Amino acid sequence: MDRHHRRRRPARLTGVAVVAVVGLGLAACGPEVTGGDDTGDAGTLRAPDAEQPAGEITIWDRSGDLFEVFEAVIDDFNAVYPDITVNHVAVDIDARLQNTLITGADVPDGVFLDDAKVGGYAEYLWDLSDVLAPYLDDIAPQKVEVNSVDGGIYGVPFDFTPGLLFYNAAALDAAGVDVSAIETYDDLLDAARAYKAAKPESGPIHLERSEFLGQLQLEMYAGQLGTSLADADGELRLDSPAFEQVLTFLDTVRAEELGTRAEYLSPTDLAELENGNQVFYPWAIWFSFAPQQLLTDTAGQWRAMQLPAWEPGGARSGAMGGSSFVVPKDGENAELAWLFYEFLMFDEAGYTAVWGPNDVYPQGLNTSIPSYQPAADPSAPLFEPVEALGGQDLWAVATEAGAQIPGGTPIPSWWDGAVDYLGTDLQRMLDGDLTPSDVMTQATESIQTNLIDRQ
Repeated sequence: MDRHHRRRRPARLTGVAVVAVVGLGLAACGPEVTGGDDTGDAGTLRAPDAEQPAGEITIWDRSGDLFEVFEAVIDDFNAVYPDITVNHVAVDIDARLQNTLITGADVPDGVFLDDAKVGGYAEYLWDLSDVLAPYLDDIAPQKVEVNSVDGGIYGVPFDFTPGLLFYNAAALDAAGVDVSAIETYDDLLDAARAYKAAKPESGPIHLERSEFLGQLQLEMYAGQLGTSLADADGELRLDSPAFEQVLTFLDTVRAEELGTRAEYLSPTDLAELENGNQVFYPWAIWFSFAPQQLLTDTAGQWRAMQLPAWEPGGARSGAMGGSSFVVPKDGENAELAWLFYEFLMFDEAGYTAVWGPNDVYPQGLNTSIPSYQPAADPSAPLFEPVEALGGQDLWAVATEAGAQIPGGTPIPSWWDGAVDYLGTDLQRMLDGDLTPSDVMTQATESIQTNLIDRQ
């Protein structure tokens, strides 16, 4: 379950890579295409029309829990497509994908990829607009939009990762803090103040120390306000009232000593969760991994609720992270890879096998929910109540939260590079060296000058 324990910052395309792409071109192999213009831009992938599609595909996934889940679904896929052989390979995608796509040698037919990476690789990937068309109205809008670049859609949306507020119910009850009163972030601050009054050594709210994860969480908070680091045209919009509101909240947590500053699930983080000093964790649904696998002393005490809203009646969740499946243009059987992903995500047998009880997750995959809304039916849970959350019905909480996430925008190719500026300046604010205004001003200038203007 490394994917949930530590999200590594993905490598980004370098300037050298961009030059190489121009020099090598983007030759397409195998599948038919539609669209495209006379500049040589890639066309749109078309699904195979053979009655019994046949061939061999190579699918790259990261090693770990999800690899084992997808591996187990191959037999179900072959029950529908017996003539397609799936070579499922565990790969360090961040280390290998960039060079593989640049050289065009041994390119896989399909790849599991962080949503934040899709925009940076779009030139190498098939536009999936046509094959996704029958499903688009039923996919969470935020997932479609983060996979969209210049009118094309370059990823098959996989997971939906709504932000939730995880909390230690036992510790808060013992301190007399009523979590049912938390509806806004001002309410969360009041609850944290009350808990700290009862336990002065505590830092009730998690403050993320990792630059990458801190920026990812910042986008979750901002997403609740319907904004993000870039707008639909890729224009930077960090210097705004919405980001000022979020940064001011985080700075208040720091200034009033209401937070525990630690990297996600590091030894320090886990220790402060176990000893009751850190009792509020605003994070993606994948934090549920912690009480199930890592928090031995407080397992069963944790619960999840919707995030607070920034204003009364506002959205109670935002997306944090997420992944999709992409289909490289130089793969030999891209159209067959599409059939594999179509089965995983949009066929009831496929998505039930992914999120339902299996050998890897006996109670079901409960660290995300499907982005395909018919699969995320609140009344038809795919995974069971989570014992480590006191038997709570996490499916109901997560699907209700997911339904409130505002639509998103394409993630710009420079998003990862922005961590060097925004992610770093956010940490300097949490050190007490910068104000929220400083962060917005400095990071905006740095990102614009060093990333956007150089594209």
